Amino acid sequence: MKVTGYQQGQPCWAELASTDWAAAKVFYQSLFNWQAIDLSIPDGHYTLLQIDNEDVAAMYQLSGAMGIDAPTHWTVYFAVNDVDDTIELIKQAGGQLIVGPHNVGDAGRMALFADPEGSRFAIWQAINHIGIKQAQIPNTLCWVELACRDTQQASEFYAKTLGLQPQKVDMSGIEYTEWHVAAQAVGGMMQMSAEWGDIPAHWMLYFAVEDCDATVTRAIDLGAKICVPPTDIAHVGRYAVINDPQGGIFSVIALAES
Repeated sequence: MKVTGYQQGQPCWAELASTDWAAAKVFYQSLFNWQAIDLSIPDGHYTLLQIDNEDVAAMYQLSGAMGIDAPTHWTVYFAVNDVDDTIELIKQAGGQLIVGPHNVGDAGRMALFADPEGSRFAIWQAINHIGIKQAQIPNTLCWVELACRDTQQASEFYAKTLGLQPQKVDMSGIEYTEWHVAAQAVGGMMQMSAEWGDIPAHWMLYFAVEDCDATVTRAIDLGAKICVPPTDIAHVGRYAVINDPQGGIFSVIALAES
């Protein structure tokens, strides 16, 4: 399905920052059959990833000059009506501005943050580029999920800053929170227990696939490690968590037929 725009608070872009941009491009093109369009930027390489010539994600080479001190990682961008107004809301709610704000040519305006527990996310005010242009088809972003230890704090923070409305649901006997925008579920949140150890709070990106097991097998053949093997979630689908060859962690899910 082609997407023509996003409302305030909806996830609108998926971006990989990689310590080895060239190798990451080969991995994700091979895994998801994405087309790659390389752009020239001052600090290195930026690649738009496409399906049927429509942007679905992007990746770039991590560089210290960008002011981002982190290993390979995926970042979710949320659509906002006004970046600068949202920055003030995030600061007031205890978030930390990491990068920006700045315009990305005539595509849009962005900023990168850490929430009060340290989870990183970005915001995007579209000008000529809305973000992801294909949805509800295989190999596109289908869900984002916050894993954190203080779900009450997170609920208040994201409601105040992005307008995400938390709604508790029963997920196979486990309490789970969905994030809603205009009565539509756009993501979720789960509480990290002691079993998670010292893993920091984070946003996880889920990409829809036709066959979870086949995708995992392909990822392993391409050099990835599996953090969570294919696992069924009743009435939702079958998912797995993958660690790409450069250390970027993401999830894939074959959604159950509704």
